Amino acid sequence: MKPASQQPTGANATCWLCERPLGRRVQFHHVVPKAKRGKTTVPVHPICHRTIHACFTNAQLLRLGGAREPLVADAEVAKFLRWIADKPPDFHAPTRRQRR
Repeated sequence: MKPASQQPTGANATCWLCERPLGRRVQFHHVVPKAKRGKTTVPVHPICHRTIHACFTNAQLLRLGGAREPLVADAEVAKFLRWIADKPPDFHAPTRRQRR
């Protein structure tokens, strides 16, 4: 069983990034990367999780300190959020990695 910080909160649980309802597949994103000693996790869709890591390095996520607002303010993430807004919870599509 996952620790309480990794449990979605019932049928009304939403994705931390896109705020859509969660589907059958849920991943847990470390808001401060585990490699940087982060412990807190939040539930996200797999596609949202891939988008976070395609747009931000672990060092950038560490500097953001686990805040959601700077992620959703990023132009690429904002574009993704507009696109994903009307998709069903278990929607899947390939995620393009941003060139760094």
